Amino acid sequence: MRKISGFLFLLFLFPAGLNAQGFLHTRGKYIYDGAGNEIILRGIGTGNWMLQEGYMMQSARVAGTQHEFRKKLTETIGKAKTDSFYTAWLAYHFTRADVHAMKSWGFNSVRVAMHYKWFTLPIEEEPVKGENTWLEKGFVMIDSLLRWCSDNEMYLILDMHGAPGGQGKDANISDYDETKPSLWESGENKSKTIALWRKLAERYSNEPWIGGYDLINETNWPFTEADNAPLRELLRQLTKAIREVDKNHIIILEGNGWGNDYKGLTPPWDGNMVYSFHKYWSYNTPKVIQFITTLRDTCNVPIWLGESGENSNTWFTNCIALCESMHIGWSWWPVKKPGNNNPLKVKVNSGYKALIDSWEGKGTAPSEPEAFDAVMQFAANHKIENCEFHPDVVDAMIRQPHSTETLPFKPHSLNQAVFASDYDLGRNGYAYADFDTANYHQSEFGRHTTWNHGHSYRNDGVDIGPCNDTLLTNGYQVGWTAEGEWLLFTLHAERAAKCKLGIRYATDENNAAVHLEIDGKPAGVPIALPSTGDWQQWATFEAGELTIPAGTHKVKFCFDEGSINLNYFRLSAAE
Repeated sequence: MRKISGFLFLLFLFPAGLNAQGFLHTRGKYIYDGAGNEIILRGIGTGNWMLQEGYMMQSARVAGTQHEFRKKLTETIGKAKTDSFYTAWLAYHFTRADVHAMKSWGFNSVRVAMHYKWFTLPIEEEPVKGENTWLEKGFVMIDSLLRWCSDNEMYLILDMHGAPGGQGKDANISDYDETKPSLWESGENKSKTIALWRKLAERYSNEPWIGGYDLINETNWPFTEADNAPLRELLRQLTKAIREVDKNHIIILEGNGWGNDYKGLTPPWDGNMVYSFHKYWSYNTPKVIQFITTLRDTCNVPIWLGESGENSNTWFTNCIALCESMHIGWSWWPVKKPGNNNPLKVKVNSGYKALIDSWEGKGTAPSEPEAFDAVMQFAANHKIENCEFHPDVVDAMIRQPHSTETLPFKPHSLNQAVFASDYDLGRNGYAYADFDTANYHQSEFGRHTTWNHGHSYRNDGVDIGPCNDTLLTNGYQVGWTAEGEWLLFTLHAERAAKCKLGIRYATDENNAAVHLEIDGKPAGVPIALPSTGDWQQWATFEAGELTIPAGTHKVKFCFDEGSINLNYFRLSAAE
């Protein structure tokens, strides 16, 4: 497992000296910092911290929303222990260490997904109908987060991810409860939303490291009015309430339709406003985002990719490169969860999985103490020191949009096993070649594609799965290989040497063939690999001698015919 201590190598990528003498503000089509310099926001969302979504909780099939999850957990372990879990969850999930790590990776902003329930009571629970009970918990959490951001010279963007009543039929996103009035069906919920934003703006009006106020996340509501009139009216009221107490900060608007339907929401009604769009699973071409760049040009207002992610490294690099070429900042989603396509991977402990399975009617239900221990462990797994760091994801977001250079993922040298899964960091076509590299199912004629068929270790198009070789393994193999695919490795030789090439592989095919290239030139002859009898029956093929000059070299392992599972290769120098 790659622990978080490995992230510091990326610190050099971007200078730390952001200037916050003043506030982020808009001028024409772009965003500027307090010193008047144009700034590209590069951020990540906090994800599941203040608002739990079922897919990140592994509970989507039985408890997709936070209120459903909390209800199931209360039924299982009782209210007191459920409250203890949420105390631990909020304490562990996102901390100063997370912000410090994000800064070291090269990000300059954090978008915090807020749930209103940490700041005020639901309208159904208010002791006096129509009034607002303020809860210190949420405000104290934002105070701490802002302090961590300011200490790291990072901008904090407040995002109302879960508004009172819920703002969309896609319930998981906003914790919408269809048995209660939504934000759009309740004047009280609208009033509470306005009051909460006014309270937040008043509290943070003079804080220069607050980057802006993202008023309502991903509204997805079937308004009867084609011009989104209810959304426009509420956004205007929110703007008015904020400007009564805060004239300093950017106001960020999202359209209906998960942030992308702006009918009725133009022209901007405030002089310090940004329009935010969201982008998932679509092609990364200017045509795809032309609707929002046209809005920018027509209204002379900045735009911001306020949420994106949940795809492959190739998709990340291409999307960010597209946006930054057009002076568009971005915020990814999320910084951590179970899965490989985020900077931090959270482990799902077996006890927690058993609990979720039992809720789905599978397996034996854990006892109350076992269930409590399981959820507390799952909470602790979210501590940054317990997460698995994915440098390939960060590299794809921060460095690769601006470079085709490849960098070592791990050091390699003669006489050592070069594990196939430890190929170089870099773009498809430069660090590796693979035919399925991203999921474009939201594009015209697109399809849902699994880019890493093994769902393991890294987030590139390379197909990596667990390896059961008992001789030697780093735990992973590269498989599902196809003709024309290849992997690149940086290898250092202390001295020139004649080396024997050994290939550790498995295949059930009879026509597999590979070859090596060193520094762009073929090395040796093509190698035919005989069948080992099974895809998990491992064998070592000795492929003759190669001469390796002294120095650092780029070694390309090429798949010419058939398919193999590749564990490692080794260049062994003769004594």
